Amino acid sequence: MHESASALLLLAALVASVAGMGWLALSMPVHAQQVWSAPLAAPARRALKVAGAVALAVALGLCLAVDHATMASLVWVMGLTAAAASVAMTLAWRPRWLRLLVPWMRSGPTRP
Repeated sequence: MHESASALLLLAALVASVAGMGWLALSMPVHAQQVWSAPLAAPARRALKVAGAVALAVALGLCLAVDHATMASLVWVMGLTAAAASVAMTLAWRPRWLRLLVPWMRSGPTRP
């Protein structure tokens, strides 16, 4: 595989990690409250949890496509760490920016 293709796959893995961590964070009532000033309904929370888990699995798959399993798992965990830290800092500094991860919720959540 070419180096540029590997770099793009790793970038895609990092983007998937950030999206996954963001969706998992937004599935928590306290963080949804921070972002929308209202908690999410149970079906929306479940959908975000599933989307977050799938995104993290996709990130692992992308890392495995680039390198052997031991190195890929290390890179994946480092990407998860960076993604979790960036989502945490976004929640602390500008929580409403996480709305970009859920463009289908333009008007905000419905009451649970």
